Amino acid sequence: MKQRGVTLIELVITITVVAIAVTAVLGNLSFTARSSAAALVRHQAVAVAEAYLEEILLRPFADPDGADGESSRALLDDLDDYDGLSDAGARDQFGNPLAGLANYTVTVGVQPSGALPGVPVAQALRIDVTVTHPADVPVVVSGYRTNF
Repeated sequence: MKQRGVTLIELVITITVVAIAVTAVLGNLSFTARSSAAALVRHQAVAVAEAYLEEILLRPFADPDGADGESSRALLDDLDDYDGLSDAGARDQFGNPLAGLANYTVTVGVQPSGALPGVPVAQALRIDVTVTHPADVPVVVSGYRTNF
């Protein structure tokens, strides 16, 4: 009479192969879960940086009221007023905190730039917006504005 089934060695080998495959799949899923959270944080940081940069680039190049160094965010009326701005927690253009973005830190630097061919240094500004989050690498978004 012929017997059917698997031997103990075949069973152990099968269990080992399945365990290795499951370990590889779970390791990959764990990596993907960690990476997707970092991607969300980075995407939010880029969105915050772009919003700040757009706000700044919409301001006049030269000071419209002749008074430099306005004291509050709502009063910043030209590009160089934003130099040195530092917000702990992302804020709107009036200085109000944005819900859910308190862990982001935003800093702005505005400097004269000679990087644009044919444009005098005094007529071009480079704006760097840096957004940091404790869980991720800082994001820097830059833009140029000329006085033409």
